[in-house]
Amino acid sequence: MKSLIDLYKNDPESVYHTWFLHSNDRLKAFRTIRKGLLKVIKEIEEETFGNDFKGSSLEMVVTAISEQKQVFEGAAHAFYWKPKLRIPDIYENTLNQKAFGRFLKACLETSSAEKVVEEIQKLDKLKIKGVGPAVANIIYFLHPTLFPPFNTAIVNGYNLLFNKKMKLGSWEAYLDMRAKLIHENDTYKDQLSKDLGALAGLLFEIGSYQIIIEENAMDFLKIEKEKIVKAKNRRNKDVMKDEMEENTHSEMQYHLARLGKSLGYKVWIARNDHKREWNGQKLGEYSLKNLNIFNFPPSVADTIALIDVLWLDQEEKVIAGFEVEKSTSIYSGILRLSDLSISVQADTCQFYLVAPEKREKEIKAQLLRPSIRSLDSQSISYLLFDDLRCDCDAMCKFGNDVSILTKLSKTV
Repeated sequence: MKSLIDLYKNDPESVYHTWFLHSNDRLKAFRTIRKGLLKVIKEIEEETFGNDFKGSSLEMVVTAISEQKQVFEGAAHAFYWKPKLRIPDIYENTLNQKAFGRFLKACLETSSAEKVVEEIQKLDKLKIKGVGPAVANIIYFLHPTLFPPFNTAIVNGYNLLFNKKMKLGSWEAYLDMRAKLIHENDTYKDQLSKDLGALAGLLFEIGSYQIIIEENAMDFLKIEKEKIVKAKNRRNKDVMKDEMEENTHSEMQYHLARLGKSLGYKVWIARNDHKREWNGQKLGEYSLKNLNIFNFPPSVADTIALIDVLWLDQEEKVIAGFEVEKSTSIYSGILRLSDLSISVQADTCQFYLVAPEKREKEIKAQLLRPSIRSLDSQSISYLLFDDLRCDCDAMCKFGNDVSILTKLSKTV
């Protein structure tokens, strides 16, 4: 096991690096999901949740999960409303919907593993069609040190590594898997992490045949070689795409930081991006070393510290916030900016999505969604990459304050 963990951690293309350690989207998802669940629970309690997954507040939560690199690709499928099968039966059955809401609320409000297990068992006894361990992905983002994530590849990896026959749709089997993983994680805690996502990532690599061990070698050989080659090529392309997107992301942060400085503002670069470079300069050189956020709970302060770029006045009050979007969900960025808007409670703040031109129609569509408009998204404008690139120097030269962005930014 020790050598297997070393192999996993030493592969720069493994999900340990691309998702677990070096993904800002992963870190941002925790707060987004918690905030999104509050809305889901509120709508269920007020009987305004609706009868479909598409366009619902639950879709926002699950999309924030499914955009987490390869590990959670397809996580939303279990929640799609399948009318012919009447599953998952939480859209048309009011009693099941309310039971699901009570389950989410109980898991959100507790820090006790025993309480969550109790709630899982209560939910399992109701036998709601289509509501199985896929929900564990939500629980993971609420309690990452207590409950592991769950999907087909993770289950396959678990069965192969530990010679088990865990059933994919069984809550009982999931809880057995959880107990085993907590034991293994504790045994190898110096090599892994308190966060069970690290160990789940290893299982994902084994279950998707990215790491070959004796237990999956024969299965690997039985799979058509073309499929294996395609999978490896896709993974390489994904890694290259991520690198290109990160470079562009750093470039946009650089332009925004440089512009903010020239306008006389203090600048904050997202906490985890200080060491990133663009144009031969570290982004941290443009940023405050520490973000002094007073009177906020730690969870809110952590979220604000992960916003891609902030402009602050001399008293370090937020003047503008920017979220740079890549290939991830646009409305995750909208949720983070809306969350920031509520947190700072400042009518004078400006909030901007910064995105590539090819995503402009998607931005407009997302900002016009009823569920987004209810989040006071009218305070959110957007900037396009090429506009920022081309006009940054001119704005640095002729701008006086944040109002210089008015002509460049767009609204719906």
